Amino acid sequence: MSIHVIKVIDGAPETPLPNNLQKVDLRSLQLGFDHVNRYFQGTVILSYPLTKLGNGTEFFKAVLQELENPCLRTSTINILFFGKLAQGCAKVVQQGDTLVVSGFKLAKSSSAGEDDRHCCHLEVSEETGANIYVCISLINTLNNTSPSTHPVVPKYTYTPLNHLKDGTVVNLYGAVKFFKPPYVSKGTDYCSMVTIVDQSNVKLTCMHFNASLDALPKIYKIGDIVRFHRIKIKEYNGQIQGITSAGFASLTFDGTVGAPMVPRASSKLYTFTDEDRKIIEELRIWVTSNLSNSGPTVKLSDVQSMMFFDLTCQLIGKAKVDGSSLLLKVWDGSKCPFSTWKVLVKESDLEGDSFLIHQLRFFTVDILVYDNHVQLAKSLKVGSFLRIFSLHIKQHALENQPDGFCLEFHLHGGTGYGRGIMVLPESNTDVKELKVCQQLSVTVLTEHQHFDVTALNTVLNSLAPQQYHIRAKLRKFEPQKLYQSVKLYCPKCNSLQEVPDGDDFNLILQDALATGPNPDLQESSLYESVLWDTENQGQRQIAVYFVKHGELLKSPEESLIMIEGKIIKYYIYCLGVIPVRSTDDDLVLLDLSAPFLLQGKLRHYGCKHCSNPKTIESLRSLAAQEQPSWDPTNIAEALGIVPLQYVFVMKFTLDDGTGTLDAYLFDYEEFFQISASEVLFSNILQESMKRIMNTLCPSGKTLGNLPWLECFIKSYYVREGIEQQVHYQIFDTMIAEDI
Repeated sequence: MSIHVIKVIDGAPETPLPNNLQKVDLRSLQLGFDHVNRYFQGTVILSYPLTKLGNGTEFFKAVLQELENPCLRTSTINILFFGKLAQGCAKVVQQGDTLVVSGFKLAKSSSAGEDDRHCCHLEVSEETGANIYVCISLINTLNNTSPSTHPVVPKYTYTPLNHLKDGTVVNLYGAVKFFKPPYVSKGTDYCSMVTIVDQSNVKLTCMHFNASLDALPKIYKIGDIVRFHRIKIKEYNGQIQGITSAGFASLTFDGTVGAPMVPRASSKLYTFTDEDRKIIEELRIWVTSNLSNSGPTVKLSDVQSMMFFDLTCQLIGKAKVDGSSLLLKVWDGSKCPFSTWKVLVKESDLEGDSFLIHQLRFFTVDILVYDNHVQLAKSLKVGSFLRIFSLHIKQHALENQPDGFCLEFHLHGGTGYGRGIMVLPESNTDVKELKVCQQLSVTVLTEHQHFDVTALNTVLNSLAPQQYHIRAKLRKFEPQKLYQSVKLYCPKCNSLQEVPDGDDFNLILQDALATGPNPDLQESSLYESVLWDTENQGQRQIAVYFVKHGELLKSPEESLIMIEGKIIKYYIYCLGVIPVRSTDDDLVLLDLSAPFLLQGKLRHYGCKHCSNPKTIESLRSLAAQEQPSWDPTNIAEALGIVPLQYVFVMKFTLDDGTGTLDAYLFDYEEFFQISASEVLFSNILQESMKRIMNTLCPSGKTLGNLPWLECFIKSYYVREGIEQQVHYQIFDTMIAEDI
């Protein structure tokens, strides 16, 4: 274990590395591999002060950028030093040095999701047997120091805004009070304008010009902190201004207290010291109390007519409309509550994934971009994330609809009020939040879309009864055997019961068959009857009664029939079959444990508690109608039956990251778009329901990889013994049509 300081002359180390070491790059780093005889090489782009862990161990952290592939999306990795190595490296390692590290340990990085670096980090300590080679380039040494002297980080002096003088070139720190996104100037350069302010409360407007868009300051919102090196101060119309000069460079930081201190740099090489960190932290605190927030950033779900606002969104399509305007199709994961104007363009002229554009057609809005913004809009890549400033919404009247209107979205020409477009990196905090909203839900609301989404922890801590719009993931569901989710429900007494199986029905029919038909009931003006002899049933007979229409008898396929005894399969395909039994003076329904009506394979049941069954003679009023309707509801009403309804009853365990709750699904056919009464005897519908549940709650996936469910739920109290428990029920929600 040792630290070696090596001079680099003409790009080659003065002392060669041991020849038994094999170089490894970021793409080859994998957990579980032995890295004892391997080394990683990178440039130090950021380092942190030496500190101590809770157990007293010395700790030093730096960030290395891979030399060979610095432009890759993930080209940096954290390296952690412990113990004596931390002490030694903190003394000699400087920003811009090249480090060669061997004998390191690879571990999973807990901050990869925040800093967009490699998913692992390097750990080096005495225990790992690490060797550190600090390569110092003679080109970087300052003030003609001797080759053996380690380079010193330059010390910059920063001028307060109230001490600026005309004709000087200075270094500045300030907070963004106003800015205009980059736009094409009258020449060929891009131009951006920013007004900054510091603790002196003096404002400075700076104009930046560069042929490269990436070389301009990367400002995303009011309140950002900027650092300008080598900016020229000039007086113009009696006002002090800042303009770019030779060697100009900028760093931009999020101005929020506690936000990661990750710079957005206009150049690849820059310095960043503890003094810089202190300045930024002080400015962040000052901004909190002295600078108003950015302009109104609004979701599409909250827009109103005749408003100006800033929109963070993703571009999914674009097309040329005419010489002075361009169409941008964008979305932000929410849905505009009003109809929006759709710009007519040829499908062949629309750049973007046609399937995705169709899939998101209810979520996208069309924005027309005009004049000086067109050139920049043309360069935008489909799929990029944008912030569009000072977007204008107008109301557009619809023809032939006096009270009808839709909303138009326009980005007008000019740069007034900061109007413009900016591309945001995927590491941007607002983009990360946008991506969460953009994860399309596998369910949609049929009503109440105007309700804001409520976190589950808020729902759990609120009193009942209330209604909520929630967005969560399905951890588990019951019952696992989906056919068991179908129940029978009485809308009158609110009772639930299991669907009887076929064996119970057969036993009831056997009991009816044991008594046999009453010969005195074979003739009636309401029906005609036929007797059938049964095989192997002790010469018992089955009676089939055909209900007349008036005095006429229709064909069996057009008739409502009643059967006493075994149900003959042929007659299942009539208009309907009523199982009956004979009494001394009339035909009556069976026990209501049996269905009161069969239509094909569908069985209709009545509630035992709420029904008051009548004799079959009660059907006479229906049969006498000119066009009798043998609808189950009409038959049930005539016979004094309160029909039970087939429903889906399931329990969903929902989780949104803030809390978990159990919500009951009580649904007829809206949620699944499948009839609960038909799923029991349809293999196709059962497979469809299984596919839907596998989409909502795929097995073997972590919570983060589960799809989102957008639901409307209500809370209510249920008395359990002497206590009241809060329950939750899903309603006004259905499966999205695309799953």
